[in-house]
Amino acid sequence: MTFIMVDIEADGPIPGDYSMVSFGAVIVEPDLQRTFYGQLKPISERWIPQALAVSGHSREETLTFDEPAVVMQRFADWLKREVKGRPHFIADNNGFDWSFINWYFHHFLGDNPFGYNSTNLGSLYKGVVRDMFQNFKHLRKTAHDHHPVNDAKGNAEALLTFARQYGLKLP
Repeated sequence: MTFIMVDIEADGPIPGDYSMVSFGAVIVEPDLQRTFYGQLKPISERWIPQALAVSGHSREETLTFDEPAVVMQRFADWLKREVKGRPHFIADNNGFDWSFINWYFHHFLGDNPFGYNSTNLGSLYKGVVRDMFQNFKHLRKTAHDHHPVNDAKGNAEALLTFARQYGLKLP
């Protein structure tokens, strides 16, 4: 199993009615050099300007992005090429990020290479430090700027740091 840290940006709260604008993924390993980035054309006429603004893209710009089926196939191919066995999805907000990735994989490719499981980074950290009120975000090195590759890298840095500090074995 290989942990893949994922971060997505979307123009609304739920997949299907709204669109995933972009996403980034990084294989959780010491150098964090194996990354994937995708920008996706909207799948819906619905979008929330404030939600889209977080991504730093305009609606007009997103309309020039790649077709979602093409991007998801590239991501599936990247996962097959880079990961031995089944990849394991991990994210800062896995409920949100995984829902979009899962929906897009199933809708456009008919299957999700991650399967039906994911891990929430914040919950994992709370369990490791044994304190439900702690937050891992101070362990990021890469700035959280809403570019999904940067955000995934920062989250992976935090995971690697607390895994090292607490003697956790990572896959």
